Amino acid sequence: MGTAGTGAPGPAAAHAHPAAGSAWLPAAPCSPAACLEPPGATATAVPRAVLRLAAVALLVLAGAALVPLGRHLPAGPVARWCRWIVRAAGVRVRVTGAAAPAGGLLLVAHHVSWLDVPLLAAVRPARMLAKAEVRRWPVAGPLAARGGTLFIDRDRLRALPETVARLAGALRAGRAVAVFPEGSTWCGRAQGPFRPAVFQAALDAGAPVQPVRIRYLGADGTARTAPAFVGEDTLLASLWRVASARGLVAEVEVRAPIPAGRHPDRRALARAAEHAALPWPHQPRVPAPHGRDRPLPSAAGHRLRPGEEPAPPGRVPGRLPAGRPRQAARVPVRRRTPGGLPA
Repeated sequence: MGTAGTGAPGPAAAHAHPAAGSAWLPAAPCSPAACLEPPGATATAVPRAVLRLAAVALLVLAGAALVPLGRHLPAGPVARWCRWIVRAAGVRVRVTGAAAPAGGLLLVAHHVSWLDVPLLAAVRPARMLAKAEVRRWPVAGPLAARGGTLFIDRDRLRALPETVARLAGALRAGRAVAVFPEGSTWCGRAQGPFRPAVFQAALDAGAPVQPVRIRYLGADGTARTAPAFVGEDTLLASLWRVASARGLVAEVEVRAPIPAGRHPDRRALARAAEHAALPWPHQPRVPAPHGRDRPLPSAAGHRLRPGEEPAPPGRVPGRLPAGRPRQAARVPVRRRTPGGLPA
């Protein structure tokens, strides 16, 4: 916002750790080199990719011209425009389920790609929560600001209560708000925990939470990581990778809403929403920091034991070969992607 998988998720990444310089800033260990599928037989001709990117640019520019009228436009045309952007990039969209068309609603999903943003808006147009750096992005920054995006300064922990209060105010006003509570992008074959802070806004406003499950698949139904936007990946490189891929499908499943009041606190609400939005349900879990369990994808439902490491796609994880040194843990990097909330 990373190699083609089998029907189930491939290798898992380690649990996210705070980035350097901050005790709470979310980060994920996914990187382009380790997670993203290489170009090759799946790449389309260059002219087709160029045409796709040109179509995306035209749609974005058309939307920018209509942003001042955005709050007065019906939700239907806005949702269709968001689908057209994804489709113009060469990604087919399959949506099952529907969100409530009116009333305060917190939309949440695991975060993989910049495509997640228009896909959530296709479920129901909503105010997005984005990190403050997005405001400075060329074209996208001013467009997001004029579209009513709520920004959070993730380097200022003291700003968090004010952000939560703004989210609650939007929900009380009957608006939908879309958030990626992981606060970081993952490659899609592994996921991070939902940070609970944003769910306090839903509790304060008495608004339901709508989990959305987003998966990126190939034409044969296998998991694909080409759309992932992770690590030191650039937006231009990610755009080109998506536009040049063949047969990508975005599968969007709107899960049952979690009514207001069903869970007593934000942590319980976050855990329930995280489980409902998991791209690959029934994943094995391993102990995570702070004594909580987090999902760990596996090619064959295999639970890792001490001394084991995740295997590449299509292979069952196993113990390290004799004499093979343990690899040092990767240093997590900050995501270059919208969204993000601390605990």
